[in-house]
Amino acid sequence: MSEMPRDIETAEMTETKISASKVQVYYGDTHAIKDVSVDIEARAVTAFIGPSGCGKSTFLRCLNRMNDTIDICRVEGDIKIDDEDIYDPKVDPVQLRAKVGMVFQKPNPFPKSIYDNVAYGPRIHGLTRKKSELDEVVASSLQKAGLWNEVKDRLDGPGTGLSGGQQQRLCIARAIAVSPEVILMDEPCSALDPIATAKVEELIDELRANFTIVIVTHSMQQAARVSQQTAFFHMGNLVEVGATQDIFTNPQDKRTQDYITGRFG
Repeated sequence: MSEMPRDIETAEMTETKISASKVQVYYGDTHAIKDVSVDIEARAVTAFIGPSGCGKSTFLRCLNRMNDTIDICRVEGDIKIDDEDIYDPKVDPVQLRAKVGMVFQKPNPFPKSIYDNVAYGPRIHGLTRKKSELDEVVASSLQKAGLWNEVKDRLDGPGTGLSGGQQQRLCIARAIAVSPEVILMDEPCSALDPIATAKVEELIDELRANFTIVIVTHSMQQAARVSQQTAFFHMGNLVEVGATQDIFTNPQDKRTQDYITGRFG
């Protein structure tokens, strides 16, 4: 039997997890996102890059309906996860946010113990039936977030007592604990020092084996290091999206080229 050509094989292995079509976002009269269509690959890291105020964080928040919490915000168009319309009135945003977790720019652990920070989601969603199961979820989530060895002897200590980098990994453990399929990260390293940033980037690389990850970053070096797919936003428009290596070495649009080479942004 003849071997499958490599490009066909790769194409067949690429699975779309999130599909957005003609998405518009308005804040009152301000048209913040204009006609954005993009497919986001499963079990890969997609980076959103672009200058401040270009719409990348606004679009990221569309993917788990975080913009629902802003009264003047209106979202139009289609966003599907596994072919399910996430803006369908039948979809419960709370359940959606368990499936599509979010890690914010500034680490935001709850004013609770390390254990309770991670246990919070499984408890409110009723994912465990007994204490031993919850203990297992907490330990497993902290291990996946690369934090277990650093905190296993002080699980009763406050999450806010950890260093900034540890707090961010705690927030990642908290997101993982409810077994999401997608993790959104809005500039997760911007408040961290270089050593903590390297740890989080290493963690992102490990997590993509099991999760679809979308990261907003101001650092093009970070996008190049951690992502397989990059989308460049400018003034509310999605200018270009493609394999990260192609975007950085052979962009198709002059605006992408100008941004990457530091001519603006």
